[in-house]
Amino acid sequence: MSDYTQQVLAQVKAKNPAEPEFHQAVQEILESLEIVLQKHPEYRSARILERMVEPERVIMFRVPWLDDQGEIHVNRGFRIQFNSAIGPYKGGLRFHPSVNLGILKFLGFEQIFKNSLTSLPMGGGKGGSDFDPKGKSDHEVMRFCQSFMTELFRHIGPDTDVPAGDIGVGGREIGYLFGQYKRLTREFTGVLTGKGINWGGSLVRPEATGYGVVYFTEEMLKSKGQSIAGKTVGVSGFGNVAWGAVRKVTQLGGKVVTLSGPDGFIYDKDGVKGEKIDYMLELRASANDRIKDYADKFKVEFHPGMRPWGVKVDVALPCATQNELDTNDAKSLLSNGCQCVCEGANMPTTLEGVKIFQEAGILYSPGKASNAGGVATSGLEMTQNSMRLPWSKEEVDQRLHQIMTNIHHTCVDTAQRFGVPGNYVVGANIAGFLKVANAMLDQGLV
Repeated sequence: MSDYTQQVLAQVKAKNPAEPEFHQAVQEILESLEIVLQKHPEYRSARILERMVEPERVIMFRVPWLDDQGEIHVNRGFRIQFNSAIGPYKGGLRFHPSVNLGILKFLGFEQIFKNSLTSLPMGGGKGGSDFDPKGKSDHEVMRFCQSFMTELFRHIGPDTDVPAGDIGVGGREIGYLFGQYKRLTREFTGVLTGKGINWGGSLVRPEATGYGVVYFTEEMLKSKGQSIAGKTVGVSGFGNVAWGAVRKVTQLGGKVVTLSGPDGFIYDKDGVKGEKIDYMLELRASANDRIKDYADKFKVEFHPGMRPWGVKVDVALPCATQNELDTNDAKSLLSNGCQCVCEGANMPTTLEGVKIFQEAGILYSPGKASNAGGVATSGLEMTQNSMRLPWSKEEVDQRLHQIMTNIHHTCVDTAQRFGVPGNYVVGANIAGFLKVANAMLDQGLV
């Protein structure tokens, strides 16, 4: 990194102490932008980097709610409105005990570039709460969501900020949040995405992130004259992203042999297919957060307390959470002959793990490019809401496929143009940055 980018990173760390995930996300972007800053000194003169690493607005609030026993609880709610240069803030809400300001800033910062890559008019944002929906009744979740939205509603809108779901926020939570927004504003608008199909949602949205990851993977393999057909694939997680990825890999002729949860991972030598894919939805709905139940039901290997990256696979799709794949995992994948790593989660690979993949010369894609299918389909839902017209499953899927193909071409072309052919990290970061940076220049000092 140059003296300038090191100075920007040092300022970020000084202003945002104890936020390692945010520091990591900023560092990964800054390391890719050296070439751009050398060719375009106007970005430095306009202090684009310094402005881009600072959220436009951070909203933090208390969320009091009543449990079924009449006890009052208080959680924290957040919304990070990071950058609106190319459209209204767009990004999910995460309900999980691990949620804090640093994690949401990392996710919101990543969202800026991910949304830019889709080519849809969406800025970057993220939000959520340290509330844990696991083990709560429907009524408790409803009361929490209503309290959360009672504060959040004044900061969002279909042309201002359009939240979606994320970890811990599925169709149930989106429904309760939307209902409270409608009650408070007396408006039926496209203010949230991930809505129910009967009241403004989009077909393909639940599986969109996983589908998009696989579409991107297929494009990467095509660049080497290969395809997913016949490949053995390792997947982590068992939520919506993993479920969508497993479905699409299977449709395209690949075989998924691993899934994982907080308790460990399963190895299914016959492949996750048919009723096993359907059972993934039952696992998620159970809220037990255990993948061992899959092993017990289908009599397959279960490896407690371990991650799936020691299994021999051709393709790895990390679809669980941030920093789930470290240096040792990267070395294990390579030693077992893995040819392609395509991220389905947000920043699931550590910086050191990324360097190992890149030095080995295998196909590797960062999540901001390959997992953009979810937010892209959210953008398509916004379009349908604005038009007051629903699209068929086939039309949404076709548009999603085209967006992911376009993102792949953009990453490849940008990397080639800036002298680092085949480097998806640099290609994605520069392409995402340029669109936002140029919009910021056009709009003046805001």
